[in-house]
Amino acid sequence: MSQGKVGLFSLTALVLSSMIGSGIFSLPQNMAAVAGTEALLIGWGITGIGIIFLGLSFFFLSRLKPELDGGIYTYAREGFGDLIGGLAAWGYWLCTSIGSVGYLVVAFSGFGMFFDTPETTLFGHGTTFISILCSSIIVWLIHLLIAKGVKEAAYVNLIATIVKVLPLIIFILVAIYFFSFDEFKRDFSGKTLNSSLIEQVKNTMLITLWVFVGVEGATVLSAHAKKKKDVGIATILGITIALVLYVLITSLSLGILPREEIAGMANPSMTGLMEHMIGTSGKILITFCLIVSVLASYMSWTMFSAEIMFQAAKTSVFPAFLNKENENETPITSLWLTNVVIQLILVVVFFTSKGYEVLIQLATTMILIPYFLVGGYLLKVAFQTRSAWYIKFTGFMATLYGFWLVYAAGIDYLLLSVILYMPGVVLFFYTRYQKEKALLFSGVEKGALLMSSVLFVSAIYALV
Repeated sequence: MSQGKVGLFSLTALVLSSMIGSGIFSLPQNMAAVAGTEALLIGWGITGIGIIFLGLSFFFLSRLKPELDGGIYTYAREGFGDLIGGLAAWGYWLCTSIGSVGYLVVAFSGFGMFFDTPETTLFGHGTTFISILCSSIIVWLIHLLIAKGVKEAAYVNLIATIVKVLPLIIFILVAIYFFSFDEFKRDFSGKTLNSSLIEQVKNTMLITLWVFVGVEGATVLSAHAKKKKDVGIATILGITIALVLYVLITSLSLGILPREEIAGMANPSMTGLMEHMIGTSGKILITFCLIVSVLASYMSWTMFSAEIMFQAAKTSVFPAFLNKENENETPITSLWLTNVVIQLILVVVFFTSKGYEVLIQLATTMILIPYFLVGGYLLKVAFQTRSAWYIKFTGFMATLYGFWLVYAAGIDYLLLSVILYMPGVVLFFYTRYQKEKALLFSGVEKGALLMSSVLFVSAIYALV
């Protein structure tokens, strides 16, 4: 990408922007619909601890393996071989591509608050013809911006991140003013949900994970950092800021209105809460923030998507045609592939009317295995290099968190993810055959293929 490198502030903004997208604006309703106050606090506690250990894994790996660029993909490949690395790259690429479409859908549903009337629906829930047309224009405008170089795109993203975080701070300050402790502790255990505490906590896991997807942003673009040490620092800073914002927004919301009322709100529910507190001006402020936020996050994720496929092609795990840069050192063919796929998904969304919730469920499912592999790789490296006990402990806790996420996601989402991973296996086969003129696999790869095949058959059988 362009000759300039990305500094600490821009790297932190990329991490923060990629995490703080559309999810934060729907968090109050999403969490209130599945959990009482007690389960919500426990869920954030588990996620906070887990995501900090995941962030520390990226931090320690950036120090232990500073020569490795590409983050999630490179760590999976170095730790567990080409096939596992390819699957991690494919899963991450699909997550960011599907998630990017989700951002566009929710952004233009926000426009509907300004332009839709009871008689005329222009933008609706972000899936109307006008919404898809405008989303498509955004796709290709962002394409042109990123093609000019990641430093320029990162600078624009830094400005957008500042713009979108300030209204969130305003929401928190207003919520503190209107907060009622009596309301907060009402139905503390969530009895009206008719589900156990553990079930409530499990139901929060994919929601809380979704709003942290993007934590790896600095490591994905590590090849373009001014200083390698900034990669880990930017990751930890981004996590800390995001975690504080998430916990405050969801907790304070339960002290403003009853959980049942928040659960019944239309998303983005932050707009309804702000309107309840200060009127229409609050709704307009949050909606504007939402639009800026998701468009900035969309740009971050498009950069990540293109970079991950480029890194996989550089190491001959995916086809060589993806390993091509333009004069600004932008991975241009990977960028084209990503945006063509995003455009196709937009068309599918138009014809199926599948909205934001379905898209983020799919996206979150695809990131579970790549995140699990990061913790596993740190654990492996820590023992190989006889690192300090706290580094080994970090790898163990990140791996344990990965196991918990897989368990909490449930069997339906796991089986769906297996089906979505299979095209990546086919692409890996094609690349391996083109390179070696034969399909030769290591023992680990054979085991992984056997397991994938069994799970794929099981998934097809279960879904049919």
